[in-house]
Amino acid sequence: MKGITSIDLPGIPRLASGKVREIFDLGDKVLIVATDRISAFDCILLNPIPGKGQVLTQLSAFWFQKFHHVPSHLVTTNIDEFPDTLKPHADLLRDRSMIAHKTQPIPVECVVRGYLAGSAWKEYQKSKTVCGIELPPRLELASQLPTPIFTPASKAESGHDENITWERCCEILGEATAIKLRDFSLAIYAEGSVHASNQGIIIADTKFEFGILNDEILLIDECLTPDSSRFWPTDQYEIGLNPVSFDKQIVRDYLETLDWDKTPPAPVLPLEVLEQTSLKYQEVLERLVK
Repeated sequence: MKGITSIDLPGIPRLASGKVREIFDLGDKVLIVATDRISAFDCILLNPIPGKGQVLTQLSAFWFQKFHHVPSHLVTTNIDEFPDTLKPHADLLRDRSMIAHKTQPIPVECVVRGYLAGSAWKEYQKSKTVCGIELPPRLELASQLPTPIFTPASKAESGHDENITWERCCEILGEATAIKLRDFSLAIYAEGSVHASNQGIIIADTKFEFGILNDEILLIDECLTPDSSRFWPTDQYEIGLNPVSFDKQIVRDYLETLDWDKTPPAPVLPLEVLEQTSLKYQEVLERLVK
């Protein structure tokens, strides 16, 4: 099974190309196609992960449809409902693409953290805070927080997004919009966490993106996927340790063993790493979409 790294749809204008997704213009709507590209350390790797794009699209569509209280940009993932102009590309687009409303993206990443990991753990070790939020003393790596916290980040055109304080978020968006995004994000995280927990998965943290259409806030991009979230298997969770996660951690761990300066060109991944990562993505889809 080969992965797909590029998408070309003759006659359909391309609006944008991200690390994973290609976005095409359909007038008042867009076609979003998830490739099998994978990035690590802000570098797109040469090898795709077979089936990754289908997992991201199907999982996002599942969550978009599940969260009825938060409207999303999703129109359809059913290839039979796509415009006739896309029908010649049906085999390429099936299961890895969605038609979505065209929105004005809101320039803040909406991050929710329920556990102490990643950059939050690093900050906590220095200051006992995360994005300016004071946390209890003596927490350990992977500790569950007393309550989930909203830790926004500014969107960066390139490189890492930067964590910002709640006050800065309000300055960027206005307090009313910031409160809506915070409340939406915490509600989605809470509901998603309950569902995931029932399937043996902890959602340690995640990020959401929102856009505006006709003065309405819509959930956009992807939702609770292995690319946007830190998923931990419940049966391997232990405070003080960094659990194995259902994402590209296998790839990161392999790259860390190499003498690579984390700048392009990226090393070629061995077949075993590709296969193991593909299976991890597929497993989380099969567990959650129930």
